[in-house]
Amino acid sequence: MSIANMVRAGTAALITLLLVAALVAATRVNAIRMGGDMQVKSQQAADLIADVLPPPEYVIEPYLEVMLLREQPQRIAEVRTRLQKLHADYTTRHNYWVGANLAPELKRGVTEATHAPAAAFWHELESNYLPAVQRGDRVAADRSYATLTGYYTAHRQQVDALVTTATTYQSALEVEAAAVLRTALIWLCGLAALLLVLIVTASYTLLRKVVRPLVEVSDVTARLAVGEQATVPHRGRRDELGRIADAVEQFRSASAARTAQDARSAAEQQEVTAALSSGLLALHRGDLTAEIRGDFPQSYVALKTNFNAALAGLRTLIAAVSESAARISTGSGEIAHASEDLARRTESNAASLEQTSASVAQMDTRLEATAASAIRTVERADGAIASVGNGRTVAGEAVQAMTRVSDSAKDIDDVIEGLDKIAFQTRVLAMNAAVEAGRAGDAGRGFAVVADLVSALAMRAEEEAGRAREQLTATQAGIVTAVGLVQRVDGALADISTDVVEVHGLLKRIADDNQAQSTAVSQINAAIGTMDRSTQQNAAMVEQTSAAARTLSSEVLALAEQAARFNTNAETAPRARTTREQHLEMAG
Repeated sequence: MSIANMVRAGTAALITLLLVAALVAATRVNAIRMGGDMQVKSQQAADLIADVLPPPEYVIEPYLEVMLLREQPQRIAEVRTRLQKLHADYTTRHNYWVGANLAPELKRGVTEATHAPAAAFWHELESNYLPAVQRGDRVAADRSYATLTGYYTAHRQQVDALVTTATTYQSALEVEAAAVLRTALIWLCGLAALLLVLIVTASYTLLRKVVRPLVEVSDVTARLAVGEQATVPHRGRRDELGRIADAVEQFRSASAARTAQDARSAAEQQEVTAALSSGLLALHRGDLTAEIRGDFPQSYVALKTNFNAALAGLRTLIAAVSESAARISTGSGEIAHASEDLARRTESNAASLEQTSASVAQMDTRLEATAASAIRTVERADGAIASVGNGRTVAGEAVQAMTRVSDSAKDIDDVIEGLDKIAFQTRVLAMNAAVEAGRAGDAGRGFAVVADLVSALAMRAEEEAGRAREQLTATQAGIVTAVGLVQRVDGALADISTDVVEVHGLLKRIADDNQAQSTAVSQINAAIGTMDRSTQQNAAMVEQTSAAARTLSSEVLALAEQAARFNTNAETAPRARTTREQHLEMAG
């Protein structure tokens, strides 16, 4: 919602609220005014109470009680109590009216005119009439009653006069209240009308002085934001809106300056771009002398300097390439001629080395056959030595095994001895068990049978242990004999091994000599083969070098032609043409 709509809506809401408040106030004031609905109802309730109950300030009810007591003197106690209550109510209301803020004529009537006969009435009642009735003195009671009637009559006359005065006062008060209410309503209506005018005026002023200028400034700001040109209104005002307009004008001025600066920058960029495009086009055509001569803007001077420096460096590089191409072409031609001569000489050396290699290969074949025979003989001798060594090893292992068997036999003998002792102890225990079973009588008879069986088993174990010891003794004797025989075989094998080792040494020296000769011849053959391969590789490399030199000459010629496309200066162009002619002569 816009500010203008918000102001209009707020104004309408205030006017509506004011009208509603005026309507509610008029309705409520009308209800509580003098003669209004609420006041009428309150007056009716007061009149009803006044019609039903006698007022405490009016002694009509005490006078009625006096009359009834005259007819019924036996009710003296009840009437006395009732009269005391009525007197107390009268005193309370009298004190209230004495302190009340009442009109002077009304206050004088209620506190003096009506009170004087009423006070005399109460004094006569309590001092004379009630005591006379209490005593049963009819004469005194009648005399006092006549006095009370006089006081009551005077009191009533004053009450009637007071009622007339109060009625007149009430009528005047109603007239005055109506006038005051009318005046108040007139003032309220006037104030409401004035407030309405103020609201409308404030709304109109706010719309004309604030909202409408804000809308105009907002429209101008929106136009400036999209790049349009517009005059900022209300710049002469000295309030907040004027400050806003001044700020918008500053933004507009800054935007215009920035637009002008952008236009100048665009023109400078276009000028620089045109100069660079011309220089790059000349560079594309091969003209390395087309430097940028014109003046550049200050911010682009470094670009011009760098471009000219890069062009000069490229010009120097192309000139150096042309000169290097000429020198490389001359050197590559000389390398090609030398490579061809070296290739011819290398081919002759390769043929001689091939013949020498064939002769040495035949000699190496015969030496290798002799060396192979010697090696096989040595291998056979090594096999014999190994067999003898294995035989001795087996004999030694047999002796060690028999020794272990003999040691095991000793251990077994110890075990058998232990079993023999265990069997003896078992038999002793069985005998003890039998003795104990005999002592036990019939109860140990079964245990005695078991003890006999255990004793029999222990005796059989002793017999078996004896037979095992005898067989073990015979086995140990056989092992000793076998160890002696094996040791004799080991001695014979040692003698054979010594002889075979001597034969092996002789064969080894023969095989080493043959191997050395074969190795020497093989090395000679390998050296000749290496020389042959090197010569062949050299020949191939010479051919490759010659081909590379020719290729290099072609590439240098192409490089010279490419370099000749560039215009560096007056001196390098003829030099490039001379280099091309030299290449053509060398190629021919």
